[in-house]
Amino acid sequence: MNSFTGVRIDGGIHPFQIIQQNAEGFGRITCLGQWHAQEGSGVVQLRLVHASDNHVVAQSTDWQQAMDQQETSWSHTFEQVPTGGLYRIETRLVVDQDAPEWGVHGDRVHHIGVGDLWIIAGQSNAAGYGRGPALDPPDLGVHILKNEEVWDVAAHPLNDTTRSTHPNLEQANPGHAPYLRFARDLKSALGYPIGLIQTSLGGSPLSAWNPDENPGAPLFNNLIHCMKLAGGKARGMVWYQGESDCGISLASTYETRFSSFIKHLRDTLDQPELPVILAQLNRYTEPQDDESHRGWSIVREAQRQAKSSGHITAVSTIDLPISDAIHTSSDGNLTLGSRKARAALGMVYGHPIHWQTADVSRAELVEKTTVELTYGHVENRLLFLGPGQDDFIVQDDIGLVKITSAACVSRDRVRLELERTIQGHGRIHNAYGAAPPSNLRDAETNVPPLAFFDLNIET
Repeated sequence: MNSFTGVRIDGGIHPFQIIQQNAEGFGRITCLGQWHAQEGSGVVQLRLVHASDNHVVAQSTDWQQAMDQQETSWSHTFEQVPTGGLYRIETRLVVDQDAPEWGVHGDRVHHIGVGDLWIIAGQSNAAGYGRGPALDPPDLGVHILKNEEVWDVAAHPLNDTTRSTHPNLEQANPGHAPYLRFARDLKSALGYPIGLIQTSLGGSPLSAWNPDENPGAPLFNNLIHCMKLAGGKARGMVWYQGESDCGISLASTYETRFSSFIKHLRDTLDQPELPVILAQLNRYTEPQDDESHRGWSIVREAQRQAKSSGHITAVSTIDLPISDAIHTSSDGNLTLGSRKARAALGMVYGHPIHWQTADVSRAELVEKTTVELTYGHVENRLLFLGPGQDDFIVQDDIGLVKITSAACVSRDRVRLELERTIQGHGRIHNAYGAAPPSNLRDAETNVPPLAFFDLNIET
């Protein structure tokens, strides 16, 4: 015997869920459930309204009969819901067609929206281990699919593992992450809701994400599982990973393996141009041997080169404060979140802003003991905050070549004076090693250029 009278919503859409909009700016919202009338008959009706003022979202979302109503069950799809929100779904059971407004009560689904979904993936600096207070409050309209597989308003820690059965269970309590600020900045600039799909895990190597290395790749499979729960499509991915791959044997293949992971992800989601905004590694201040320092530089270079896979950009982090030996602090994460949001607004959404991080384009021997570096994507001009020669290492066939001075000689050029001439093949590195100095900045943005490794010095 039925214990209720009216309309129940049992599935399809969930409170606080954000639906990925399509290319035309619409979302598709499906819901389903059960119904029961005391007299045995009635018509299930639904509508979609603005949560803020109770007005219907569009004429096509006003009260309408469920598309499929069976003896005790029903289902319905709003096919073209305009981007925006937050919205509310209302249901009722009409038993008197002459007074539908007095229909028997039905369930509601609150705080849903149509906007963009962004995947969070990587290791601990993606999950967020920033310590210390920072003003980064929850924002209704920035929501998250939590690890317990329910939607909620996004709040720190984003990788909360309460009641989770997913494989990305943190071994320690995470802290502050960059991506609430990222999503809040996007929502402010775009004017519609943003949903986050949290899949990262502290300490995870690339092999846990890349099916080519590990056919069972647990974090890749979990990411795909979460995407299916969220509807299957996303606007892009924010990625911060690589610290666990800085051992020299893994570092040397990072670029190829990362490209493989991205191809698998795009193929599986059927999104061949899925945008990816990655973070070039910050510092690690524990003592390292020579091979480890080299490994950190190789991984940063691989991240700089990741753009070759298309629709990928890297954001610099080398200047951001840390709250232990390896994790970006809460304040640093606020800055990183805004940097990634700016990159998304420029690369993904086409906003007419400066969004690319300054990046070296060539190194040239202009005199016997003078090397000039040329940078692209400089917004204003380059400047050094401290001793510029500390930022670079020059090598040739003999060994290290001492840099005696460094100066910014134009808005996009740096000149290095060397103690001796280069013998044979010359190459140059910037921000070398696990915890390098970083004094070069774009004066307008106060952001360092991307670090680079093993750049050929043209003669």
